[in-house]
Amino acid sequence: MISPHSARKATRVQEAPPPTGPPAWDGPAPPGHAAAQQRTTMERMRGLQGKVSIRWRLTVTYGGFVFLAGAVLLFTMYAIVGNAIVAGWPQIDTRGVDAIDAAIFQVKWAQAKELTVQNARDLLLQNALMALIGVAILALIIGYFVADRALKPVSQMTAAARKLSESTLAHQRIDLHGPDDELKELADTFDDMLTRLNIAFDAQRRFVANASHELRTPLTINRTVLEIALSDPEASADLKALGRTLLEVNARNEKLIEGLLLLARSERELAVRKPVDVQDVARTAVEQVTPFAEEHGVTISTDLGAAPTIGDPVLLERSVSNLLENAVKYNIPENGKVWIRTGMVDGGLVVQVANTGQHVPAYEVNSLFEPFRRLNADRVESAKGAGLGLSIVRAVVQAHGGNVTAVPRDGGGLVVTIRLPRR
Repeated sequence: MISPHSARKATRVQEAPPPTGPPAWDGPAPPGHAAAQQRTTMERMRGLQGKVSIRWRLTVTYGGFVFLAGAVLLFTMYAIVGNAIVAGWPQIDTRGVDAIDAAIFQVKWAQAKELTVQNARDLLLQNALMALIGVAILALIIGYFVADRALKPVSQMTAAARKLSESTLAHQRIDLHGPDDELKELADTFDDMLTRLNIAFDAQRRFVANASHELRTPLTINRTVLEIALSDPEASADLKALGRTLLEVNARNEKLIEGLLLLARSERELAVRKPVDVQDVARTAVEQVTPFAEEHGVTISTDLGAAPTIGDPVLLERSVSNLLENAVKYNIPENGKVWIRTGMVDGGLVVQVANTGQHVPAYEVNSLFEPFRRLNADRVESAKGAGLGLSIVRAVVQAHGGNVTAVPRDGGGLVVTIRLPRR
């Protein structure tokens, strides 16, 4: 699916079988996929800590500090009560009492003192522990409401951020009222950032509109002039050869500009969102690319299942067409094959395109999604394309809330998988 170096001749290798079964992931699983790897106990604990919200972390922290303070107070009172009883314990007068009886009485008096201290401490500890548990529960409840009140401005900012879109940046702001504290400063900073984003989006819209006019118009005029010149029967053979060359260059420039404008449009928020079945989109794309594939001796095999979603049908069709066109362009010279499948896997929409072709190193795959990037930085056969096909695919998929991955195919070529949220 990518351009091989012109100096390298495609070698015939034993072809791997086409994809079979329902559409599935080839390569790393998408974020949140159910096929999680086995994790250690410490990793599970770290993962659990990351899932606890800041509201509950503040609540537990507040309750923990109150419980710790209560425990320190309890053990302090435990020591104070014992010392107070010992210090306040009365002394007995054994004057005029037989020495043996006095000694026995002193021992019993000391035992009574120790027993009183121990009983007082045990009773204090039992009652205080019950009170401490009650205070801890009350501290958690109070801590939750305190955290809720403290995080209310953050919740307001989150709600405002969720409502934001390219069309609402001009008037949607948080506009937080309250004391000039850290949260107010954060909200004001966020509002300033929204203003700068609105200015940037306005500049981008103006650029796309101006570029659409300023770049397409002269190229259209050049094509018209060249076609008129070529239609002149008195034109010399050299002039016609030069005109055809210039027409090819002009056509390439038109494709490049169209690709850049489409890429800019794809990276913006979707202007059209309506129910669409990617099965129909893929079928239309296959019909459009089939004549091009027949010219290159490439066979397209389809396995199209229902795949409903919500999005822009035109952009989705363009992304699938780009995958198919690249799969045809960068295929093997003879008896090339392309497979396309659509369907639902694990509750998500999947589009998968695989093709025969040159072997692609795994470390080169991710860079192919960058604009103007080709395998091994090859630009010799740049006439095959401008290097924007996969970049447009990634931009369209991300605008629809999905992701796209590519892995080398056994036997050569690529397997590109698009996953989108279902309707």
